[in-house]
Amino acid sequence: MSGARPPSKLLVALPPLLPRLELDTEGRSLLNGAADAATALERLEAAGRMIEALRLLAHALPKREAVWWACMCARAVPDPATRPEDAAALEAAESWVRRPEEPARRAAMAAAERAAFRSTEAWAAVGAFWSGGSMAPEGQPVVPPAEHLTGVAIAGAVVLAAVRTAPERAAARYPRFLASARDIGAGGAGRLPPEGEG
Repeated sequence: MSGARPPSKLLVALPPLLPRLELDTEGRSLLNGAADAATALERLEAAGRMIEALRLLAHALPKREAVWWACMCARAVPDPATRPEDAAALEAAESWVRRPEEPARRAAMAAAERAAFRSTEAWAAVGAFWSGGSMAPEGQPVVPPAEHLTGVAIAGAVVLAAVRTAPERAAARYPRFLASARDIGAGGAGRLPPEGEG
């Protein structure tokens, strides 16, 4: 029995993800021939296209891992103005990651609604809700979320985290967020020390 880590969860096929990345012509050309998300991530990062790199990760990671990543980014950039509703949305998103069951999924959306969809934490919770099940109220005909919606919510959450409290620090936050996602993709927890502590 070896102690080797499993292969990265970022070794997923890139072509199905491309339409979700909103790339311009230069971005598409940059990713020409890249077979998997890990390769695409390296190219985007090397070209300094950090927003596209974050968006790629939001769609490439499995849904639970993507929601967890958004939660880690939220915790990495604490906001003194965080409202109790936002803190509750973060707790709801993390609860769903720990136990991805239907009651937790619906509780995440209820928490996001109470937070008025205004924060990183709220969008992490929306990402959990959009991970599966039905978007319709309980007892109504099932309306499954589109496959890409969790990635959309998580991309929004992570970009919001990068620019909050001190938008001028976004450039320094991007590499930390990418490192967190890579760690999560490799089976780690992706935890980042909160700004000011590390």
